[in-house]
Amino acid sequence: MAKSSSLNVRVVEGRALPAKDVSGSSDPYCIVKVDDEVVARTATVWKSLSPFWGEEYTVHLPLDFHHLAFYVLDEDTVGHDDIIGKISLSREAIAADPRGIDSWINLNRVDPDAEVQGEVYLAVQMQEDPQGRFLRCHVLKARDLAPRDISGTSDPFARVFWGSRSSETSIIKKTRFPHWDEVLELREAPGAPSPLRVELWDWDMVGKDDFLGMVEFPPKVLQQSPPNGWFRLLPFPGAEEGSGGSLGALRLKVRLIEDRVLPSRCYQPLLQLLAESALGSAEEDISSPLAVLEELTLGDCRQDLATKLVKLYFGQGLTGPFLDYLTRRELARTTDPNTLFRSNSLASKSMEQFMKLVGMPYLHEVLKPVISRVFEEKKYIELDPCKMDLSRTKRLSFKGTSSEEHVREASLGLLTGYLRPIVDAIVGSVGRCPPAMRLAFKQLHRRVGERFPQAEHEDVKYLAISGFLFLRFFAPAILTPKLFDLRDQHADPQTSRSLLLLAKAVQSLGNLGQQLGQGKELWMAPLHPFLLQSISRVRDFLDELVDVEGEAAGGPAKALVPPSVTVREGYLLKRKEEVPASLATCFAFKKRYFWLSGETLSYSKSPEWQTRSSIPVSHIRAVERVEEGAFQLPHVMQVVTQDGSGTQHTTYLQCKNVNDLNQWLSALRKASAPNPDKLASCHAGAFRSSRWTCCLQAERSAAGCSRTHSAVTLGDWRDPLDPDAETQVVYRQLLLGRDQLRMKFLEDYNMDTSPEEDAGKDPSSVGGACPETLDRQREAAGRLLEVLEDLDRAHEDFQWQEQGKGAPGPLGP
Repeated sequence: MAKSSSLNVRVVEGRALPAKDVSGSSDPYCIVKVDDEVVARTATVWKSLSPFWGEEYTVHLPLDFHHLAFYVLDEDTVGHDDIIGKISLSREAIAADPRGIDSWINLNRVDPDAEVQGEVYLAVQMQEDPQGRFLRCHVLKARDLAPRDISGTSDPFARVFWGSRSSETSIIKKTRFPHWDEVLELREAPGAPSPLRVELWDWDMVGKDDFLGMVEFPPKVLQQSPPNGWFRLLPFPGAEEGSGGSLGALRLKVRLIEDRVLPSRCYQPLLQLLAESALGSAEEDISSPLAVLEELTLGDCRQDLATKLVKLYFGQGLTGPFLDYLTRRELARTTDPNTLFRSNSLASKSMEQFMKLVGMPYLHEVLKPVISRVFEEKKYIELDPCKMDLSRTKRLSFKGTSSEEHVREASLGLLTGYLRPIVDAIVGSVGRCPPAMRLAFKQLHRRVGERFPQAEHEDVKYLAISGFLFLRFFAPAILTPKLFDLRDQHADPQTSRSLLLLAKAVQSLGNLGQQLGQGKELWMAPLHPFLLQSISRVRDFLDELVDVEGEAAGGPAKALVPPSVTVREGYLLKRKEEVPASLATCFAFKKRYFWLSGETLSYSKSPEWQTRSSIPVSHIRAVERVEEGAFQLPHVMQVVTQDGSGTQHTTYLQCKNVNDLNQWLSALRKASAPNPDKLASCHAGAFRSSRWTCCLQAERSAAGCSRTHSAVTLGDWRDPLDPDAETQVVYRQLLLGRDQLRMKFLEDYNMDTSPEEDAGKDPSSVGGACPETLDRQREAAGRLLEVLEDLDRAHEDFQWQEQGKGAPGPLGP
């Protein structure tokens, strides 16, 4: 059994931010931190005081995390970025509501006394001699302290208070990982028992010392169980003050998901029911797990559940039957074909998540070349006369200024110049579309044709496919390429407008031109001839797409990405293995192209280079950040490996920015997650000039001074399948509908009644079903309730075992 903890974080938007630039605006971005670890950075939104980010992250966490923080900064081309404000959410505040947080929250000022991080190791003893009681406080060391000096380090010392007595350790300069190993003795002062307070400070030669954090222990703790171990540093009480909204606000969505995942055998009965549900009748089903889930889930929970269900059925090789089940239910309740799949139903969300799960490499291959061109060329494109800036083109009319017609002609040429290769790439991509997607579309095409066979509804089976592929996959990726990993940054306003026009055109193609010339956007009319010419090509593409052999089923899938497939690649700067002391840091790092798969981390001079060096992923023992002071370089990480002889090696790699660093850290940690003998600690610096730059220890073999963070990873579509965790989420959702299910089938009807008595009842009370159908539904509901009760008991048994009380009943093997 294992416990899991993850955060779903969405940084939606900001409002009323203060202007930090002389232009009267700001260039805001947001940094997301879990405890002391930066886990994400949004893109910069240029020249905006009300930025929209819309960026979403799933962060897998250690079970002992304490708080989540959001920092808003203004990006500056020259000098340091300006801090606008921060929001700090404690674990308790996030967990208070199971639905999470979804609200506007005011930014607070960043107070240095509240910006504390790290831990201190203390061993306290209460002793007595003829002179009275005294306290021995052994201050051993600290780690991950906040950098207070411009060098990125601090000069820490500890100050210990007990009543009216106090004492200090020595100052250790230029480190965030000090080792004091000093014992401070304090005599008890007359009066009532006093708490022990240990404060850490950064010594400054000029000006006042900077606060680094504190811990405090009440007298009762000192008497009964004197502190001995690592303790998290806390700010001064009340150090963080509100700004009254003067710094603006962020709209955030945050939800903490914590659960206990049982052994696989406990979930087998529920998995069996889920499989039977997907393979069974859909139209009359109101009591199977899928029917209950579809009725219960709403909003964001529906999208989360759709992702889990798609992965769960994908792992069992039942994605096709699962999507077909939801399609049949959607079709059964749809009377107007124009509304088919237009809502965010479980069917729509599941197909959407399925395309992202299996089709992201395909999406990148089709769209990335043209999207990159749009970003790089930064052309001005506008067809709407109300938004035209006539000064943006150099072509002049006879009156000496650009005419509206000239701007429209130039924009139309540029727009079709981007749109044509997009259409060519899409209609020519049949062979590159994942077979699983093609089979799912074939099945959808057939079901819709059976439901709406009339000649006037001939287009509906095409629109069902294009509605998903064009409107829910290609068009959103064109509109917001960063959210689909097509770009590292959001588009500037001009490029964003070009992307919006391209996305509208792709949407029109997805609608097969049915709405051209309608609505308010008649200014798109100059593009209509090109779109109408392309629609026949789109129809041919859809026909080819569904012309595929086989059915949408198959055997169990072990992984979304096979171990030999590259999951991440790109240029990194790698430090040479042996670097002479006289060699400048900038020459010690060489540019290399890296590939990461589930088996190896390999690299060469360039992507085309034939000779590669490689590091087996199975040798990786830790993947961690390196503090900037180690090489005077930002965004450096270390990969610590252990060879067959037990010798450790460290490879230092520099990434291009903080997001690149986070993504490589996450990918390497997930790839090496199954490895045994992972390191609990390592050095946050490098061994240079005969000592570690982080903790100043002179022995290369000295124990690591910083905790490792192997549990902190970012979720994405490449994550390994985890059927136990996915089934646990489904179980939790089903619990919400258990009472409703019991009332509908087991309390309104006596299970012992005869068929004759059933026949006399009003069948409309449960969907108007006949007695035979009601019997099947009651039987299915009874099985589901029984399975949920068994899982309840299993959770209770394991909870008793954890608490050391012994299980109330034996668990099966």
